[in-house]
Amino acid sequence: MEKQLELYDVTIIGGGPVGLFTALYSGMREMKTKIIEFLPFLGGKVPYFYPEKIIRDVGGIAKISGIGLTEQLIEQAKTFDPTIILEQQATTLQKLENGNFIVRTQTGEEHYTRTIILATGFGALKTIKLGLPEAPVYEKTNLHYFVRERERFRGRKVIISGGGNTAIDWANELEPIAAEVSVVYRKDAFPAMESSVTKMQHSSVNIFTPYSITGLTGNGEAIAEITIENVKTGEQKILPLDDLIVNHGFEIDLGTISEWGCDMFDGVIKVDSTMQTSIPGIFAVGDIAYYPNKLHLIAGGFNEGPIAVNHAKQHIAPNEQLETLFSTNTDRFSD
Repeated sequence: MEKQLELYDVTIIGGGPVGLFTALYSGMREMKTKIIEFLPFLGGKVPYFYPEKIIRDVGGIAKISGIGLTEQLIEQAKTFDPTIILEQQATTLQKLENGNFIVRTQTGEEHYTRTIILATGFGALKTIKLGLPEAPVYEKTNLHYFVRERERFRGRKVIISGGGNTAIDWANELEPIAAEVSVVYRKDAFPAMESSVTKMQHSSVNIFTPYSITGLTGNGEAIAEITIENVKTGEQKILPLDDLIVNHGFEIDLGTISEWGCDMFDGVIKVDSTMQTSIPGIFAVGDIAYYPNKLHLIAGGFNEGPIAVNHAKQHIAPNEQLETLFSTNTDRFSD
């Protein structure tokens, strides 16, 4: 087995903020570390949903954008060169006679590890895509399911489909810089925060309710216009555009991790004071981990990660004395 697969001390499943900080601390502990992330990028839901929103609840940082925090966490996580695997979702687990684990992903790849730290959040985020057969053709051009950089829409005619917080937030963010912003939503009332909806309604954003998108017209490379239809009357309209942003929400998929045998509570995984699950050698941190009086803050996960790493280290070498470790008393940093 060791000749066939490279053995890691710890495999972190999930590359969101908590998983990234956990990777840093694992590196400080001189553990050979791997990160497996389902999305095609690191950062989890922060860059996915609010890249340019301001975060103020991380100690010592007065304010920082979601993408700014993500970039710093990625840089920090890469300090000790962990192996990073993107676009793979952990599916099955095999515990070997020697106590180590093999994690298999939906691609069929196998990952060999002494310990596992689950940092999946509530599960893999799977975007609910536009249910039109022609939609996939345009996903690499001007059909967007998430926004990474606001500036790319400057001076452009943008249509947003959706009525939740993400859709309305982006309508308000883009309204000052886009040539035109329109929102299409299938119901009369928006389920987003009232203050955000009020702001949009008092801006130049064009609002089409209750309408849904029924057709895309383009040249095979980019969408030129969309057809929308009133869900009550059947009235149709043609709207030209430069970009279409679809914010129809997402599905949270814990996948088969829930079947690995860890004790569960209300859809998440129970852990003890060491962040260990009911399976020795498997730990959970962040939103996926449950213990009484848990507070779901990113900053809380930043504490849970090092706790899990310390006890993963002790799981590997139970007879070794584990010293308290701070970034200020380790010489592993180059600056």
